[in-house]
Amino acid sequence: MKTLKFLIVLVSLIGIISCEKNDTNEIYDLSVEKYIELLKLNQYDSLYLPEFTYNDIPALLNYRNETQIITNFPHNGFSSLYMPDCKLGMYVLWTIESIRAVAINSEYLIMRFPSQNPILALKDSAELDLVYDNLSHEIAAQAYFDWWENNNHSDFNEFKNIDPLIETDYRWH
Repeated sequence: MKTLKFLIVLVSLIGIISCEKNDTNEIYDLSVEKYIELLKLNQYDSLYLPEFTYNDIPALLNYRNETQIITNFPHNGFSSLYMPDCKLGMYVLWTIESIRAVAINSEYLIMRFPSQNPILALKDSAELDLVYDNLSHEIAAQAYFDWWENNNHSDFNEFKNIDPLIETDYRWH
């Protein structure tokens, strides 16, 4: 009986080890264009956001207004809200927020996730009011664009602490 248990454990471990997929190198070497392509094709299969830096923000901002719905993207596993889909542009803004959150070592950062989900919520609401509408997306996209354009002549360390959504009614959920 002990031999059978040992064999079962051994076979299970071999199966786990042989099936393990190490995708960390893929996210290190990923360009913004490849990231967007994979998201658009619903083929981004990493569990993590890419390790982009502030140098990638201009390229990411090119996709801020995209309304294509994506269904295969990294989720924050600590969130109780599961989002089966998301607008590509909103996800790109969340990716930019990830860059900023990592740079400032945000207290809300979990792995590279800047918040629980790539969705906006109303700042001044007594309850958690999530917003999914086109107007909030447009306002957030413009806020991030303006934040970058108004500050990119400075060193990133000088403006990374400025919340792009500060002048809006929104925050990340």
